[in-house]
Amino acid sequence: MLIARLICSAVFLALLSSSVVDAQTAGRITGVGGIFVTSKDPKKLAAWYRDVLGISIERWGGAVLRYDAPNHPPVLVWNAFPERSNYAAPSTRDFMIDFAVDDLDAFVARLQSKGVSIIKRDDSDPSGKFAWILDPDGTKIELWQPRLK
Repeated sequence: MLIARLICSAVFLALLSSSVVDAQTAGRITGVGGIFVTSKDPKKLAAWYRDVLGISIERWGGAVLRYDAPNHPPVLVWNAFPERSNYAAPSTRDFMIDFAVDDLDAFVARLQSKGVSIIKRDDSDPSGKFAWILDPDGTKIELWQPRLK
């Protein structure tokens, strides 16, 4: 797990300092267009994300998360972990969601006031502060307050 976190941190820090983008290449990925999950009760899960995490849910049932929010990191990291990695534990899902937050201390306090258990907290990572929780479907959520330059 530590090695995976160090790799993610190194990638993020390298991307922050890198300004090289091949804008001339056509047919390339420009970013993540969405995160789609399955749930036994999608409406209940969406309500939890709205009521607990504060994500604004649209009438169509999903959310629009903007890249241009103040203090949002300038990149989105994609990474594949080995099948035997325990980074997403205790979740048994094949994925984990990482949400960037502007103030981890305030966010964690709000979660705790709503009865959400914090699995772990790490304020010592070079790329920022982290906390982990589980959503009602057991998906691990990483909350990240990036150290922005």
